[in-house]
Amino acid sequence: MTSPGPFRIAAAQLPITGDARLNGERVRAAMRDAAAQDARLVHFPEGMLSGYAKNPIQDWAEVNFTVVRAELEAVMALAAELRLWVVLGSAHPLTPPRWPHNSLYVISDKGKLVTRYDKRIPSHTEITRFYTPGTEAIVFEVDGFCFGCVICVEINFPVLFMEYARLGVDCVLLSAYPVDTIFVTKARAYAAVHNFWVSLSTPTETDHLMRSGLIGPQGEWLGQVNAAQGMTVNTLDSDAPELEIALRYARPWRASVATDPRYNAPTDDPRSTDRTIL
Repeated sequence: MTSPGPFRIAAAQLPITGDARLNGERVRAAMRDAAAQDARLVHFPEGMLSGYAKNPIQDWAEVNFTVVRAELEAVMALAAELRLWVVLGSAHPLTPPRWPHNSLYVISDKGKLVTRYDKRIPSHTEITRFYTPGTEAIVFEVDGFCFGCVICVEINFPVLFMEYARLGVDCVLLSAYPVDTIFVTKARAYAAVHNFWVSLSTPTETDHLMRSGLIGPQGEWLGQVNAAQGMTVNTLDSDAPELEIALRYARPWRASVATDPRYNAPTDDPRSTDRTIL
């Protein structure tokens, strides 16, 4: 099987306000920057367009979803112009009185909304005051690479990352508004355990905790933003020599263990079944 060619991916770290117009302007400026650096996909934080509930949004009455939609349509138009894929965090309104989803819009390089990931496990505060949970994983492909999405507190649920490993994703796009530094340790661990890339996009407001960037399938940082506000563009390269063990050996072997009869063969040897003998 031929490996897909190198893929340029950008992770943004931007301030998030309660003003969708200002957020949209920042998103589009970052898109132009990513395109100028030959990125094929640019990845944004949780709640980037609409504003994130709890900070700065305290009540959905503060959000004009007509403006959010207009800004989203402007982002989609620019994606088509730049031939750039965009994964953008935003609240997605549902039919009142239901609360919105906490979502990631996946916009193609043709400016089409191809899918949307809705956070399946909101925090306790989110689910009691702000958001309606989503129900399923989403997977999409760009240039031969397969992507999945998770959002923030979902990092505490290994089953979600195991699911994406079973679905064969090459890279998990993790958008967040984190509250502690252990978050990065968890993200690096999932990358190393499942041997996939993890793109992490967080806002400027959490710069004191961590910075946005790309984690490789061996669990090491491949690049991070170099300031509180900015972007890092890095490469998914399946043929990189330093990733050979993770991608060529560890990943397929780990995936095979569950169905390999050598790891599941019962034995009637009494020296095996009797755990009290010397």
